[in-house]
Amino acid sequence: MNVSSAHATRPYALLSIAAAVGTIAIKFGAYVLTGSVGLLSDAAESGINLVTALVTFWALTVAARAPDQTHPFGHSKAEYFSSGLEGALILLAAVGIAVTAVGRLFDPQPLEQLGLGMVLSLVATALNGGVAAVLTAAGKRLRSLALQADAQHLLTDVWTSAGVVVGLVLVQLTGWLILDPLIALAVAVNIVWAALRLLRESADGLMDSALSDEDTRSIERILAGYAEGGLQFHALRTRQAASRRFISLHVLVPGAWTVQRGHDLCEEIERAVEAALPQSYVTTHLEPLEDPLSWADAELDRTPRSGDSPKEKRR
Repeated sequence: MNVSSAHATRPYALLSIAAAVGTIAIKFGAYVLTGSVGLLSDAAESGINLVTALVTFWALTVAARAPDQTHPFGHSKAEYFSSGLEGALILLAAVGIAVTAVGRLFDPQPLEQLGLGMVLSLVATALNGGVAAVLTAAGKRLRSLALQADAQHLLTDVWTSAGVVVGLVLVQLTGWLILDPLIALAVAVNIVWAALRLLRESADGLMDSALSDEDTRSIERILAGYAEGGLQFHALRTRQAASRRFISLHVLVPGAWTVQRGHDLCEEIERAVEAALPQSYVTTHLEPLEDPLSWADAELDRTPRSGDSPKEKRR
């Protein structure tokens, strides 16, 4: 993500914060009216939404900073810390919900004003659903992992709220009070699943996972066009840092080419890849086709092997 697009994400984070405050107020009001632990668990998840929205805003603010001496590749990985912290906080919320629900299993409590409580919950659900749709579109357009993670969390909250409302309808129809804490436990399980998914995505990003298969195929199609002229490519390595892509490859050309000709070709390839994959940083390494050492570093593992020549080790 370049600095201008990173700045563009922050108004959406503020929208998420405002939505979280609104849904907390509505859902907690529904809990106070009904005494439903299911609605309390739903309100607790919205409380986590507020915390994570604040963390998302912080992460996007950091990611918007331009590269500097200590972070020459930018600050975009701050978004991974946002989604990782979000996952950890969601896990804590799930534990709290489960503890409250288990207590109600052994001591069911009567519920009051369920109709009004369910209406309020549905209003909050509609608010979350609308904001989630806006954040999803913005996250894809601006390639922001933090916004997409926040949108996914809100969508999880939407399904959670819908499940709680369905459960409360069943309580009202059957009079089985035990359904209320059982619903809360189901909500806790759903939250745990969402948290584990976010933690896995954050770990993958911090470990420099490769670009998607779709992005890799786009690069390979561009290189195939140049390969038709007898040129060769290898050692294609990619990694993702939130919204930014980093791509490196070796370009093998006839050794008789001038440095200027090889340089111009590399510049052309870099521009073609960056045009196909915006927010990419492409690095090329020029090598002569005829030199055997040009083929010695084609694999991902570039550690010098025993028996390599001193010249090869210096590479």
